[in-house]
Amino acid sequence: MPSLNESSWNLVQRAVDRAERLKIHSHQVEGATIVDFGVDVTGGLEAGLALAEICLSGLCTVTLKQMENCPALPALQVHTDHPRHACIGSQYAGWELKVGDFFAMTSGPARCLHENPEEIIVASGIDESSDCAVGIMETRVLPDASVVDHFAAQCGVSKERVAICVAPTASFAGSIQIVARSIETTLHKLHEIGFDLKQVVSAMGSAPIPVFGRDDFAALGWTNDCILYGASATVWVDSDDHELEKIGPQTPSASSRDFGLPFIELFKKYDCDFYKVDKMLFSPAQVTFNNIRTGNSFTFGETRLDILQSSLNLGSDNE
Repeated sequence: MPSLNESSWNLVQRAVDRAERLKIHSHQVEGATIVDFGVDVTGGLEAGLALAEICLSGLCTVTLKQMENCPALPALQVHTDHPRHACIGSQYAGWELKVGDFFAMTSGPARCLHENPEEIIVASGIDESSDCAVGIMETRVLPDASVVDHFAAQCGVSKERVAICVAPTASFAGSIQIVARSIETTLHKLHEIGFDLKQVVSAMGSAPIPVFGRDDFAALGWTNDCILYGASATVWVDSDDHELEKIGPQTPSASSRDFGLPFIELFKKYDCDFYKVDKMLFSPAQVTFNNIRTGNSFTFGETRLDILQSSLNLGSDNE
């Protein structure tokens, strides 16, 4: 497997070369490349696709499509033959980066170089070595020199070999890279319930894309609901049917005690404390397992357009 960071680094450079077309902007901080995908720029659909691919280290194909059961909503489809490396080793936002007053949930392959790698990376058997580090930060504040220093030190690379992409939730690129996580949330849920991710061979998924706005709090709700109530994922696994029948019902979001409310209502219920929300909620509405060992297929859960319509303020004319 090629280096995740090197693959992602090349995609960042390609995006920078197309900055005017993508409506993004890059600059240098302490020699590091900082790419603004939506803080002081508009970005757009192509910027969102580019950022999603960077998040996935180029190991997923990401495309736009229209939702069949709700023409008012566009959707994002992803597929990959390297789900562990693309989604767990790269895309999962497992680094809570804090430097002074700066905070950003950070995804990207740089996480694999962290001096204290996340448990899910180790359990997934992902081993990464690189002299460059790429991170994607969900925030409205562009990183300064102190953030770059910390990031480079934690990853063990020179600052000149650091690339950080930034997009707030309520932006074209920010929202698109979040709803591109239909496979990632499936794999993370499977890991949480004890399924060996090395059994997952390939995967594809899709999720609707919400309206883009300037309110990050509202966008937090919309993007989560697009996954929880509108996303579907299919994973090809080499496993035992009995194991799939056992863990399958636990996989979709409906298995959670918190399922059923639009995310912002649920978030407010828990005093806006993300960690009080049942972690079993964070997965697609529907998950299908195709077992290549037996040729059998199992589907659990279903999409809930009614809840999604309520969250996104879609009228009945869209039914």
